[in-house]
Amino acid sequence: MHNKEQHEQSAFYKQITKAIIEYNKVLLFGPTEAKDELYNLLKTNTMFDNIQIEVQHSDVMTENQMHAFVREYFA
Repeated sequence: MHNKEQHEQSAFYKQITKAIIEYNKVLLFGPTEAKDELYNLLKTNTMFDNIQIEVQHSDVMTENQMHAFVREYFA
């Protein structure tokens, strides 16, 4: 069971990394530790050396709150 969860999480992170490579500045946020795990994964890959990545803890948010949070961060 644990191996299946790890495989699914790894596949999910791989999808995210494909999207992140397109940007110069990235904000990872949320209430869980997944953002920190993804950040550590990205920092070990030299493909992301030129991308500014920041991690911020946040509470659980609605979709509208997330949009406002991101708009405020990048403003």
